[in-house]
Amino acid sequence: MRVTVIGCSGSFPGPESPASSYLVEADGFSLLLDLGNGALGSLQRFHDVLDIDAICFSHLHPDHCLDLTVYWIARVYCPFGRAPLIPVYGPTGTADHMAKAYEPEPNPDMGVAFEFHGFPAGPFDLGPFRVTAALMNHPVEAYGLRIEHGGSVLAYSGDTGRCDALVDLARDADLFICEAAFVEGRNNPPDMHLTGREAGDHAARAGVDRLVLTHLLPWNDPAVTLAEAKMSDYAGMIELAQVGTVYDL
Repeated sequence: MRVTVIGCSGSFPGPESPASSYLVEADGFSLLLDLGNGALGSLQRFHDVLDIDAICFSHLHPDHCLDLTVYWIARVYCPFGRAPLIPVYGPTGTADHMAKAYEPEPNPDMGVAFEFHGFPAGPFDLGPFRVTAALMNHPVEAYGLRIEHGGSVLAYSGDTGRCDALVDLARDADLFICEAAFVEGRNNPPDMHLTGREAGDHAARAGVDRLVLTHLLPWNDPAVTLAEAKMSDYAGMIELAQVGTVYDL
């Protein structure tokens, strides 16, 4: 299983990264976890933009899903012919939400490019992957995702505040991509995001092998986020997500 960071900026694109998106590949199958604003451009640096087999959205905030609108254009109007229909998994109402976001064309039939599904209650197979979605602690319906293949495990937090479900989802993961949008000591809203230290504490409780901090807000100093994570109870490898970094699991 190969994981490539396509975008890791939180809330809006930053000067060095688009918003959230991660490419997961195995056995010739390509899965996108989120496709936030700006991510489609970045994806083209690392992968054939039409060679995507499925997409999973953690939630429907624009920094995690908005580029599906322009991806629809790419798949429908490609001069070489319309790209094949692919499955898109996400929260309740994903199809309607994305059609409204597209809006310049009245009632676009996004179903000609994407087959929309809600997340099942338990693990499900998606290509060669075993996928588990679990509700996280966020103001909207939001999911963390666990991707398993060939004995390796990737855990992705999506957006969440402190959450026992995240610990269960990430249990014994080889790679834990965890949001760390907030900085300690500020008047942070509750039940929305994690600090670096909180991300580290969740990683320690889950017993993960490697922690990658993501959803890094452009107005924060990433060095501060990393330092806070290293003050947590987690003793494993910690690093900051960067566009183009590849992890082979």
